[in-house]
This record gives sequence, structure tokens and C-alpha cells, in this order.
Amino acid sequence: MNKKNIFILLLASFLISCQNTNEHKNKQIKNSELVDLTPPMPTPEGMAWVPAKKFTQGALPADEFAIDHEKPAHEVYVDGFFIDIHEVTNKQFKKFVEETGYITVAERPIDWEEMKKQLPPGTPKPADSMLAPGSLIFNKKVEEVQNMNNYYQWWEWKKGANWKQPYGPGSNIDGKDNYPVVHIAFEDAQAYCRWANRRLPTESEWEAAAKGTLTMCTYTWGNDDNKINAMANTWQGIFPTKNESEDGFKYISPVKSYPPNSAGIYDMAGNVWEWTSDWYNRDYYKTINTSSPLSNPSGADEYFDPDRPYEPVKVIKGGSFLCHASYCASYRISARMPSSIDTGSDHLGFRTVATPDMLK
Repeated sequence: MNKKNIFILLLASFLISCQNTNEHKNKQIKNSELVDLTPPMPTPEGMAWVPAKKFTQGALPADEFAIDHEKPAHEVYVDGFFIDIHEVTNKQFKKFVEETGYITVAERPIDWEEMKKQLPPGTPKPADSMLAPGSLIFNKKVEEVQNMNNYYQWWEWKKGANWKQPYGPGSNIDGKDNYPVVHIAFEDAQAYCRWANRRLPTESEWEAAAKGTLTMCTYTWGNDDNKINAMANTWQGIFPTKNESEDGFKYISPVKSYPPNSAGIYDMAGNVWEWTSDWYNRDYYKTINTSSPLSNPSGADEYFDPDRPYEPVKVIKGGSFLCHASYCASYRISARMPSSIDTGSDHLGFRTVATPDMLK
């Protein structure tokens, strides 16, 4: 069990959530200059090249689901980079663990003295049984919800849940090499990146990749919300009590189960949330100087989530198989959520990026 999970159990404060086509075949405009769209070196296997681009980050005016921390939209410029065409899989993460002996946060014993530094002063120590390693999983047995603000109703703390046992003891990932690895804390994702000579994307890079060759689009495939079931693994039915699985998958799905976006990148909407390197600050967008585009922004200087003031939180993007229009609609490109850096769950994974200078 990690710090974030304890915080949830003690304080009930955790919230998990929930065009234009580029007409230039070989060039695009960057501040009135032509920039070559061709990658400067061969594209690494399993990755796609995202050319340098200027675009609008954040919620677009026509997005009826946009919430306050996605506003205002603002212009950004990012240099070109390579990004994984799908989330890191169980097979890929297993290779990393086999070569390094790495132990994820969800598998480690809990250090109460360290953990209580992120809790309100005076928080009593929980029973030792609560300090056993584990993680959060979606409660598939929930039948009725009294209050949609009570997230406890569809989340379950599971001792022994981790990337190898995604639903706790007795579960496994046999035959699921091609599924996204989950129960990954920020530290775990960073460790994988160091091993793979990669890094996590910034939020701006993530949105640039999600837009592909499109510009003013709400979704990674465009602006047609009628295509959601065909384009992304999300919730259908009544969240969180009835999942009708109209898209073919009731919960998590293998990578590349849905069509790629216009840049050849898969699963940028739904399936599992994805870590970025940016600190989450609820008010960050409101502090941005919008008079000129931000160049390669790396997000807020410090974290701030009023619902979890003691916890360092990073931005996660993309939504998951639990997202539904009636609840969060976080399969939108601009959607963003905070996640404690020491916490994973069964709907949170990651993908990596690499810049040309990293590959020289």
C-alpha cells in the first residue's frame, strides 16, 4: 500500500477519475518559418515522430464538458519529439524488471514515518494490517450509488494488488503481454524511462501528440463525439453501476485495439490514464501570460491541489475505460487530472518520449 492509498482511506479525499487537417505534406509553419516535418533521424521502433508545432493547448470554446482547470486555452510551441505509439505494456515492463530487479512502489513495505509527512499533522497511525503493500482497483460489484461525490463507492483498496497481480492475490497477467501495465506510481514510470533512455512527456507534448495532424480538435480523432465508442475504450451505460461494453471491452483492453490518430498514435483517449512530467496546479493555466506562445512549457513550478494539500501531485492525461459523459468525459484532449506521485491504480499507466538529442 502506498502513501496515496492510505491518505484516501483516512481522509476520503482522493479523486480518480475520472481542425483542421494540416495541409502541408512536408512543412509546417512555426512563427512564420517553415519547419521540416521529416524526423532528423530514423524513428525508433514502436515510436512516432511528432514534428515541431504551434497549437492551442487547453479547452476549446465549443467544449461543453470543459472544466475550470482546463481554461483558458493558450498557444504553445513544442519542438519535435518521438513518442511511443501505445502505452508501455506488461511485456515491456516485465523486461525492465527482469533486467534490473526493480520493485514497484505498490510492492514495497510501507514506511509510516515517511508516509505521515504527507498527511495532516496529528493523523493517527493506521493498523499494521492497513500498511501492507497494495493498490487501488475499481469495484466491479457496485450496484447502487447514493452520491456521485462519494468516490469510495466504486474504489476498493486491495492488499497485494500490483502490476503482476492487477486485481490482487490470485490474479495475474498471463496472456496479457499486450495490455498496458498498470498500478504504476510516478517513481516507477521514471525508473522505466531511465532504463529505456526515455522520459515522460510534458503535458504540452502529450496534447501535441494527441492532436496529431489536426489543430482545433476536442478529441484525438476530431470533433465528432458520436465516434467515441469506435475510437476509444470508455464506459458505456450508467456509470459506475452498469457497463454495457458497446465498444467491445468491459474494462481494460489490449493496446492498439482502436484506430490510431492522424499521427499513427494509439490509445490517446480512454483505456488507461497516462503520467506526464508536469506538476499539477489547479490554477496554473490562469497564471499563464497568453500574449505570446509559450515555448516548450514544462508546467507549473509547484503543485497545488486544494483537495489534497499535503500531497505532491502530477498531471495525468487521456482518461480511462471508466470515463463517461455523465461523469468526467476525460477522453477529451484537454482533460487533466491530478494524481499523487506515489500512487498507482488499475487504470493508470504511461508512455514515453525521446528527443533527437537523447538518441545521438
